Amino acid sequence: MLKTLFLRCLAITCLVFGSASALHAQEQANYAYLGLEPEIVTNYISDSAKKLGYVRVQMELMIHDVGQLEIAEHHMPLLRSTAIEIFGQQPAEKVKSLTGREDIRRAILKALQDHMKQETGGEVIKNVIFTKYLYQGG
Repeated sequence: MLKTLFLRCLAITCLVFGSASALHAQEQANYAYLGLEPEIVTNYISDSAKKLGYVRVQMELMIHDVGQLEIAEHHMPLLRSTAIEIFGQQPAEKVKSLTGREDIRRAILKALQDHMKQETGGEVIKNVIFTKYLYQGG
């Protein structure tokens, strides 16, 4: 009987604190997502001078706060240009491999964060997500 009572009290405590922490996490995380439209289509450095490689990527930007969404939209030409420039500098091996794709994503994230910090004085972009990633040639 005492064991059952203890287990019930423990379960109620877990429910109360678990739902309170989930509510706090929801209040604290006020992220927004912004898609780079239209999707990015650009060339990359291929192994052969005779073949031209290209990559087609759909990207979503995770914005720190919903209130910063308008700021990110305002700087969209800079963000798109930076992503296109980084893809254009990549060798075929990096574009085609999973680890290379992650390296490219991190490079884009860092460059976008640096640009936004320079332009706005604060961090606006939390993460970069590739929702479509296609490549051909090279």
